[in-house]
Amino acid sequence: MEIVSSIKPVSAIAVSLVAALLILLTGERSRNLREAWTILAAVLKFGIVVSMVPSILDNKILEYTLVSISPGLLIQFKVDALGLFFGITASFLWIITSFYSIGYMRSLKEHAQTRFFMCFAVALSATMGVAFSANMFTTFLFYEIITICTFPLVAHKETPEAIKGARRYITYLLGTSVAFQLVAVILTYNIAGTLDFSNQGILNEAAEKVGNTFVTVIFVLYMAGIAKAAMMPFHSWLPAAMVAPTPVSALLHAVAVVKTGVFVVVKVVLHIFGINLLRELGLGTALAYFASFTIVVASIVALKQDNLKRRLAYSTISQLSYVILGVALLTASSITGSVMHIVLHAFGKITLFFTAGAIYVAAHKTNISELDGIGKEMPFTMTAFTLGALSMIGIPPLGGFLSKWYIGTGAIEAGQLPIVLVLITSTILNACYFLPIVYAAFFKAPSGIHHAASHAPAEPFTVKSGTHENLDILAVPLMVSSSGTPSLCAESHNKNPRANSGTLSAPQAAKDENGGIHEAPPLMLGPLMLTATAALVLFFYPSVFLNLARLVVAGVTGGN
Repeated sequence: MEIVSSIKPVSAIAVSLVAALLILLTGERSRNLREAWTILAAVLKFGIVVSMVPSILDNKILEYTLVSISPGLLIQFKVDALGLFFGITASFLWIITSFYSIGYMRSLKEHAQTRFFMCFAVALSATMGVAFSANMFTTFLFYEIITICTFPLVAHKETPEAIKGARRYITYLLGTSVAFQLVAVILTYNIAGTLDFSNQGILNEAAEKVGNTFVTVIFVLYMAGIAKAAMMPFHSWLPAAMVAPTPVSALLHAVAVVKTGVFVVVKVVLHIFGINLLRELGLGTALAYFASFTIVVASIVALKQDNLKRRLAYSTISQLSYVILGVALLTASSITGSVMHIVLHAFGKITLFFTAGAIYVAAHKTNISELDGIGKEMPFTMTAFTLGALSMIGIPPLGGFLSKWYIGTGAIEAGQLPIVLVLITSTILNACYFLPIVYAAFFKAPSGIHHAASHAPAEPFTVKSGTHENLDILAVPLMVSSSGTPSLCAESHNKNPRANSGTLSAPQAAKDENGGIHEAPPLMLGPLMLTATAALVLFFYPSVFLNLARLVVAGVTGGN
């Protein structure tokens, strides 16, 4: 492959850092300007990332060295097919999440919005840094920045529960990365003399110097040190972090944090150790069975959750272990499925959390047991949820089927029939924790009036007059993101004492008391239906992402 020097990787990282500074300087003086910086940076970042696609598809690699600390130790960026795949996913979803966040924060009159948008921007810069890292040193640096700048987002509500969840969040992520991942990085550098990613694996040749046992120890240190991947037993930080506002949950699950974790696992497997070394040591098979354990157990735990956000959290723990499972099987098909699942899960899960916030603001519902009959009041929203659920289950013609198909094919190619049984079991469990929600929403009698008016006396705040209009800005990204796979969840109860309260206007309250459909206005519903249709289109036309995934496979298997 031809290596081309380019400033584009650094530009993609820097644009949201500049935006973070502008957001901080603007502050509360002009909310519109502050939020305009967020949107502008998101669009520019995505444009820069997309501009690199032709070069990568032309078998070129874009490279830029920022700082040379010592021989073999650089802060360097290199855009290859895998990094671009992740970069496209994260940068596009940041645009959607930015619009959603503005609508959400304004509708609920959240406090500390400047801090929120600033930390969000820094988190996306760090995510791009991980995506485009040329070596493990640069990866580790930006991995840690993500942890630090998302801590205030998890603790945003500043309630005792939020502070407790944020402490667990940073203890798990920072503790494991320093105690295990950093040690593994240092050992890798001492053994190989470099941390630059290689398609054959940095340790592939160096392993002969230190022996198989030592290499196995390093592998275990890496896996234990990447807690962002939420593989058991290092998973409990993720459900605890669900105390955060819905846009933060979307960031954790679909855009930055957990996706960064599984992305780094893929990089370590393919470019630190390499396929041949892992096959020789049997470490790929061991990792596949650890991932399988997480897939099944997390799905069982999800069945017991009544709170929708917690159920979705355990769903994420299970679903993202598919990425680890696929790459651990070390076949062309399974690696393709692993990479594809990064984007297919991202669109589906972010729509689940977007819908969570919309449902919470409009209906103040957080638990599955409260959603009986809500499909009659919100038929379009629950139809979108149904499509998203089917995609997570892996039923065609929804996008989620594709990644599971490739992983299953890879398991057969690897002769791992027990893994095929794990996939079947997981699919059944997915159906068991998603489909009852669909059934209850559409076929059970309403347990009570679902809209916000009925909750005004009991909630810390209620929806103000004009809220349905304000939700338009929140709805647009909800619909666009569903192009990956749309779905639903409910927002955790906002216990922030600073949230302003209000009541529905008399005409709106009267309308609600009469029952009927309580969907968002056409500006929300139109894009929602379009993106629900796009979920089907992604199943039939996944060529851009598949081409990038195949380039990844070709690079690590010697296909190029």
